[in-house]
Amino acid sequence: MPIRRLPPETVNRIAAGEVVERPASAVKELVENALDAGATRVEVEAHGGGLSRILVADDGQGLSADELLLAVERHATSKLFPDSDGNWDLLHIATLGFRGEALPSIGSVARLNISSRARGASDAFSLLVEGGAMGEPSPAAFPGAHGARVEVRDLFYATPARLKFMKSERAEAMAIAEEVKRQAMAHEAVAFSLDLDGRRVLRLPAETHGPEGRLARLSAILGREFHENALEIDQLRDGVRLTGFAGLPTYNRGNAAHQYLFVNGRPVRDRLLQGALRAAYADYLARDRHPTAALYLELDPTLVDVNVHPAKAEVRFRDPSLVRGLIVGALRHALAGAGHRASTTVAAAALDGFRAQGFPGQGYPPPSGPSPAGYSAWRSGGWAPSATTQSFPGFAEATARVEPQGDLGEAVWSAANAQPGAQIVDPVDYPLGAARAQVHETYIVAQTRDGVVIVDQHAAHERLVYERMKAEMDAGGVARQTLLLPEVVELDPAEADRVVARADELAALGLIIEAFGPGAVLVRETPALLGDTDAAGLVRDIADDLAENGQALALKERLADVCSTMACHGSVRAGRRLSAAEMNALLRQMEVTPHSGQCNHGRPTYVELKLADIERLFGRR
Repeated sequence: MPIRRLPPETVNRIAAGEVVERPASAVKELVENALDAGATRVEVEAHGGGLSRILVADDGQGLSADELLLAVERHATSKLFPDSDGNWDLLHIATLGFRGEALPSIGSVARLNISSRARGASDAFSLLVEGGAMGEPSPAAFPGAHGARVEVRDLFYATPARLKFMKSERAEAMAIAEEVKRQAMAHEAVAFSLDLDGRRVLRLPAETHGPEGRLARLSAILGREFHENALEIDQLRDGVRLTGFAGLPTYNRGNAAHQYLFVNGRPVRDRLLQGALRAAYADYLARDRHPTAALYLELDPTLVDVNVHPAKAEVRFRDPSLVRGLIVGALRHALAGAGHRASTTVAAAALDGFRAQGFPGQGYPPPSGPSPAGYSAWRSGGWAPSATTQSFPGFAEATARVEPQGDLGEAVWSAANAQPGAQIVDPVDYPLGAARAQVHETYIVAQTRDGVVIVDQHAAHERLVYERMKAEMDAGGVARQTLLLPEVVELDPAEADRVVARADELAALGLIIEAFGPGAVLVRETPALLGDTDAAGLVRDIADDLAENGQALALKERLADVCSTMACHGSVRAGRRLSAAEMNALLRQMEVTPHSGQCNHGRPTYVELKLADIERLFGRR
């Protein structure tokens, strides 16, 4: 079969398939061009899911007539320049775009019209490109002092086969909205607007630079609840800075769609960063729950390679272990600083669960409690309390509040407050308040100064035991058990080398290995916590983790799972009756233990209802 040279039009359409995968890809490229041009306002319009029409307008630097012609030529860009020796550096890229492919790719598969006025120029010009055929610049009207308006019509009309692979107009419109949101999160100082089929979808004013402006932008996109449950992240390590906001563990989602990662202002989807985020929350969430976060990495452009994919959605780090360690460490530090705090959505969900019970209709047994007529009906003989409703077990007994009732815990508390110079503290002033009762021998009801706290005693104590076990394991190392017969694990030579290179790290976790010839590892000791474990399977999982993430997550996660299971079985069970002193002791321990707001599976350990919320529930407000 003879070799043929493809015509330029075909070459351009092949390249366009890599850059412009769908309408959202075209929007991404055009918005990034606007941001690179210094725009402070970006307006996006789309019709028919972006297949009929896309318009991106900005107030950036703008283009002259000569620059318009160059802008639609393949591999022509203003974002790369040679150094003093005439070398073109692809490692020091400080802009979002740099390949010079976006506009020619779009122009080769659609009808592209660019209108622009350069900053300081009096005249504006426009250029039309249809299916790769380029016209000549001509004078045009332009509404602003400077900037550009890029209009794309009939996307993929020149490649009809691509249209068959598009999703519904609604799905494509949602993808466009998601892309604009990501760009808006990355650049809080730029105003964004989005209209879909003439319907206003987004109106985001420019925010100030810094954490406050960024949180305001994130709240406008992700919702007010994210603002209330976000933890600020700001860590610097070896020239790499991580900022942003991460949600509390109890503010989680069923998928990873609400995880946003940015590298030098560029939205990316990177497995390394997503893996680090998962590892940071591993102790606090069940495997089917995912945290919400918006994380921003800032580092020297020479330390990250963005030229690994035409769409520029993937990156490669020179030191991935540094980046991964920074993310995990920063997130865990922020989560530890949150203490026992739980998300505000827990209380909201609890309040939504309350529903007024209707009065039974005809044919039902008479109510066992008062009628809707209330106290007056009881006085007139309409209802009388039964013998079983005259006494309420527990209400006549001593409460958990410090009162002279002779309880041992209260006596200890009174003695402590009786010390000379000691400040008397009412337990209701503590964050989790004073225990008042135990309901169904499972839930502790406590009173705070401005509300009520309901605690799941088993979930709370499970977290306390788990944190204590982890601290003991970190302090004294992991106990090991020697295998009667050392086990030989066959691996790929490269995998075996990676595992043996981490032998010291694995030894600290209780796994003793050594090289056993090419492509094999000898296991001599395993963590005692794991009991009778599959050593070969464990080593293979570790090899996979080292290849993918650079860290032995499999062993850490197994140890964490064992600790979690042991904590679950060793904690206070539901159904156990607690004394007032035990309930208060549990509350005080929760207040000083990090992460006590959620159990080992990510469920909340307590619900706090403010007095104002309860009053609204009963119509008092």
